Amino acid sequence: MAAPQVRQDVTEGRLSALAFPQAAGWTLPARQGALARVRAMGLPGRRDEYWRFTDPATLTAAEPQAARLFEPGESAPFSTMDRVQLVFVDGVFDAGASDDPALAGVEISRLAEAQDQDIHWARDIYGVLEAHGQTPVERPLAALNTAFATDGVLIRVTGQASKPVNLVYLHCSETSDAILHHVIRLEQGADLTLLENGPAAARFNKVMEVDVADGAAFHHVRTQGRDHDRRAVTHVFARLGESSTFKSFTMTANGILTRNECIIELTGDNAVAHVAGAAVGDGTFHHDDTVFVTHDAENCESRQVFKKVLRNGATGVFQGKILVQPGAQKTDGYQISQSLLLDEDSQFLAKPELEIYADDVACSHGSTSGAIDEEALFYLRSRGVPKGEATNLLVLSFLAEAIEEIEREEIREEILDRLAAWLERHRS
Repeated sequence: MAAPQVRQDVTEGRLSALAFPQAAGWTLPARQGALARVRAMGLPGRRDEYWRFTDPATLTAAEPQAARLFEPGESAPFSTMDRVQLVFVDGVFDAGASDDPALAGVEISRLAEAQDQDIHWARDIYGVLEAHGQTPVERPLAALNTAFATDGVLIRVTGQASKPVNLVYLHCSETSDAILHHVIRLEQGADLTLLENGPAAARFNKVMEVDVADGAAFHHVRTQGRDHDRRAVTHVFARLGESSTFKSFTMTANGILTRNECIIELTGDNAVAHVAGAAVGDGTFHHDDTVFVTHDAENCESRQVFKKVLRNGATGVFQGKILVQPGAQKTDGYQISQSLLLDEDSQFLAKPELEIYADDVACSHGSTSGAIDEEALFYLRSRGVPKGEATNLLVLSFLAEAIEEIEREEIREEILDRLAAWLERHRS
């Protein structure tokens, strides 16, 4: 059977297992367009350039593989913070476990309810940023999400949010298959902190479209884990206006397969976009960060900082690109991806890219992979620090550059504490 036929069979098999929303309302044109894109592109396979390091078979199969339920035995991330909590259980909103959305001081509605309306402010964003982000790299799993998403939040911010909004994803069914789509609009000068945590489902497909207007600031921090059997693919599509700020950080611990894609377009002068991640994995852990940042305005800054700690055969992937369009003068683009391999069985696969069409820019990228610094380890041990504890200290030091991308000190400290706890549990 020819490869195109295999792709078509996989695509139709996945589509046949999904129900197209009947009461789509204002989302209907975007959903229909996305469905047409999925059929035209076909779902991804290992022959695709941007999937050659990650096998998408379990993400494109008609049915999800079962994932055992996991009891973490510790408090949920961000639970000590004053925030507004919105809870989804296997992709279904749980109003009883959620706070009153009005407490955040912003406009929040649910996709499942708002889509019944004839018109909504999110119509100009839902599926629009995702569709634009399909060029020059196709992202069919994001289009699949736009077409079939069952729920999500629609957040519109016109000023300073009074509290962070915390999206909590709980996993309660071993065969759950959740598809969520969030739309976030920050009006001129607005400010929002969005937190995300939880495993979500046995298989999770999430898209977030973020439109940041002139002078607005969006801060995003999420944690993924710790139950190991889960599989997830997430996409963040962001569009930045003049003098706006977008900062996103992800901590990932465990998971058989996690693919996080971030597609950012800087369209206004003096915009700033930072995206960072810290991942720690053991055994069958496979973690893929794929980032595409487009500079299409003058005097903009972007940073990509990704660190992965791998052991016992774990695999880490980083694919990052900075595209500087003609006229995007005085661009400052920085990209670094590094891995720390704690044994000889783990591997790190990297594909850093720069594509520049302007002549007054400062862009750099680098990627390294290595083991624990034996001299630093000897130094600590010679001063009475046990080997396991010394190793953990060096690992946390390695991850520090990525964690420093988080602006709020209390969140930085919590992320460090959780990473330290993971390292302690996995100490040889």
